[in-house]
Amino acid sequence: MQKSILIIGACGQIGTELTLTLRNRYGNENVIAGDIREGNETLMDSGPFEILDATDYDALEEVVAYYEINEVYLMAAMLSATAEKFPMRAWNLNMKTLFNVLNLARDKKIDTVFWPSSIAVFGPNTPETLTPQSTVMEPTTVYGISKQSGERWCNYYHNKFGVDVRSIRYPGLISWKTMPGGGTTDYAVEIYHKALSDKKYTCFLSADTELPMMFMDDAIRATLELMEADPKNITVRSSYNLSAMSFTPAQVAASIKGHIPEFEISYQPDFRQAIADTWPSSIDDTQARRDWGWKPRFDLEETTKEMLGNIKSGRP
Repeated sequence: MQKSILIIGACGQIGTELTLTLRNRYGNENVIAGDIREGNETLMDSGPFEILDATDYDALEEVVAYYEINEVYLMAAMLSATAEKFPMRAWNLNMKTLFNVLNLARDKKIDTVFWPSSIAVFGPNTPETLTPQSTVMEPTTVYGISKQSGERWCNYYHNKFGVDVRSIRYPGLISWKTMPGGGTTDYAVEIYHKALSDKKYTCFLSADTELPMMFMDDAIRATLELMEADPKNITVRSSYNLSAMSFTPAQVAASIKGHIPEFEISYQPDFRQAIADTWPSSIDDTQARRDWGWKPRFDLEETTKEMLGNIKSGRP
């Protein structure tokens, strides 16, 4: 059966690249982009687009029925740093959209759901190094609380109603194609742009704050590999740990200086430092590697080459 896919939050940092990749794989007309605002020219010109508020169940159901959607990627969310400023708006957006999609799947109106979780589900009492798949989860942010709750609901809908829902706990994501949208790891994108434009950057995290990170190409590939995996191999219906690399602001600055020797970094930690301090420094993703063959391709140096080269060339 031909896939008919809906991407909710298609104009965001992950959604934009995911939409274009899926269109390349399954055909432009079979991948519907949906968001509350229009996206960039490349996204808008590449295939069908619907203005869609995913907190509105009736509007979502109408789009699903019209396009005969059988697979939904729910990428809409308010991220960690922004969510701390607007806690109830974040909770309502992050949870209501998830329930709307899960209920469509429960009622057999769609077949498969992808919903992203995050390393924000972990907290200060979680083992910091090589954080296990199953461990203490005591998130301290609105975003983390919503993601932890979402994981439990995904698992519940799978066990109770047989919903084929799949999820990844994304680390910090790094992309040259789209700017980040209010997360605690945003510095790892901003720093490359500032290195090229200003030859200097003031980081909002301290020099030695080590966090799990991933180049966007790896994140998109992992998402598709998980969604294309045989259901019998999926043993985690809450969310899979996923890992590629861990680094500090000082380490990424050193990597940049290898290409731009005059680059300088300074540090002015803000409220995001307190968030980062509760997150792991590295992730154990053994279960993802075992269940569906996950393996990253990009380390820090390869990421730096890709980021600087593509930003400098001004590729769309």
